[in-house]
Amino acid sequence: MKNTDFTWLQRTGVVLTGIALTCAGLGMGVSPALTQPEPAEVAVKTAPKGGDVMAEAIAKLQQSQKRWIEVNLATQRLIAWEGKKPVRAVIVSTGKASTPTRTGIFAINTKIRSARMQGDDYDVPDVPFTMFYSGGYAIHGAYWHNRFGTPVSHGCVNVAVDHAGWLFKWASVGTPVVVHR
Repeated sequence: MKNTDFTWLQRTGVVLTGIALTCAGLGMGVSPALTQPEPAEVAVKTAPKGGDVMAEAIAKLQQSQKRWIEVNLATQRLIAWEGKKPVRAVIVSTGKASTPTRTGIFAINTKIRSARMQGDDYDVPDVPFTMFYSGGYAIHGAYWHNRFGTPVSHGCVNVAVDHAGWLFKWASVGTPVVVHR
């Protein structure tokens, strides 16, 4: 991926997030699909034919000195990287089979210190250290369970609150997020 791909995503994410927050403030419901851009779509379009988008993105990030986040769904691990140097690794809980975590190449587009997470069968207030990276998908602290290492979420990447706090300070808007199996 080129840096310009992530810059475009950041700008679009800021505008769409502003619209979503305005609608939320007015009491209007907003679909997660309308609140954020779809970075994986851009990644697929910019990859050369026959290329492995995920492997190419990881290789480019490792050749840089950029901070980036890797989420491995198979091992339920999140690794914070600076180029090819792993800085911190933690056990996470990603989406269960009925509500899977989306795979792809994304970028953090919104950071909220405390958010409310709602769905058809859940309503969790004060979710700490929330970093949205694709629509309603986010990396965030989870104080309501201690089942890290097991997929239990509704699609988000749940992190222990202390680890989520560290990650929230370390990452910035625009930090790439690579989610794979």
